[in-house]
Amino acid sequence: MSIRITGTGLYTPSDSISNEELVESLNAYVEHYNQENAAAIEAGTVTAKRGSSAPFIEKVSGIKSRYVINKEGVLDPKRMVPVIPERSNEEWSIQAEMGTAAAREAIANAGLTPDDIDAVILACSNMQRAYPAVAIEIQAALGMTRGYAFDMNVACSAATFGLQQAVDAIKAGSAKRVLVVNAEITSGHLNWTDYSSHFIFGDVATAIVVEETDSKPGFEVLGTQLLTQFSNNIRNNFGFLNRGDESGVGKADKLFVQNGQKVYREVSPLVAKTITEHLGKLGLSVEDVKRYWLHQANENMNQFILKMILGKDTERERAPIILDEYANTSSAGSIIAFHKHSKDLQDGDLGVICSFGAGYSIGSIIVKKVS
Repeated sequence: MSIRITGTGLYTPSDSISNEELVESLNAYVEHYNQENAAAIEAGTVTAKRGSSAPFIEKVSGIKSRYVINKEGVLDPKRMVPVIPERSNEEWSIQAEMGTAAAREAIANAGLTPDDIDAVILACSNMQRAYPAVAIEIQAALGMTRGYAFDMNVACSAATFGLQQAVDAIKAGSAKRVLVVNAEITSGHLNWTDYSSHFIFGDVATAIVVEETDSKPGFEVLGTQLLTQFSNNIRNNFGFLNRGDESGVGKADKLFVQNGQKVYREVSPLVAKTITEHLGKLGLSVEDVKRYWLHQANENMNQFILKMILGKDTERERAPIILDEYANTSSAGSIIAFHKHSKDLQDGDLGVICSFGAGYSIGSIIVKKVS
């Protein structure tokens, strides 16, 4: 029997922030900060903050807006942090709530019920807490009465890595149907005062049902391939050991930090090589692929990767972009693109779901539309 993706789901927060709104709050914050620290900036002991513009953001990234759990605090120049109140242990966590919403849609689209699912994998960049696993909470929120669940983190590649874990579990016989959830609350770990990265991320949740079947329509998984290569060019040092050294608490490295230019130069050729080699192992060529659902971090980067893969510029429809509306949603980006831009494919059409990000980590999933 084949292993197929039979359902996908998407949860989108109600709050959206445009580039114009974001820049207005950043520039107000920057003006106040630089005035307050004018003497230290003049003396060279403090670095002046930089403002930004909406056209600059769109030019360097392709991003026009992003969804967030709560925009109020982000757009407050005196705060620049989202307002996300803690919930009691008796309430569903916000990450579980988001993930469950996306999961219910994916399960329904697969024509299943929660009790048909054998395993739940929450694969994303940041977990709301260390334990108990949020995946187990999602399992409970769905009303599942059996099976197992666990969390995993491979940053922006978590979704494709989670998909391989689902495929491997089915091949090993430990599950027949696996739910992979990507609930990303990126607004919580973004430095909204940093002009070079404040516009990058957005919040969202996606979900995918993977199952063993020869009778249901969907996308047959032809192959999976993962690659990791250590790099500090994307890093977040927030963790439970931070309290052991009070001097580092609240420092910028406890939020998202990246060297964007190095990431662009180093990751792009790795992605192109990974996809090309993966297709070759399956006896396929890059021209056989009808649709590339790439990680949604930067539109210019995706175009560059496509050009390295195909040796030419190609139409936007072949590698759809959703980050103009959603921004970078970490692990969920390629899944949003797949969710929104896969229904038009015909029986037998091939596609590649590919993620890439911190680690470095790259995941390539090759699929075929089956009816």
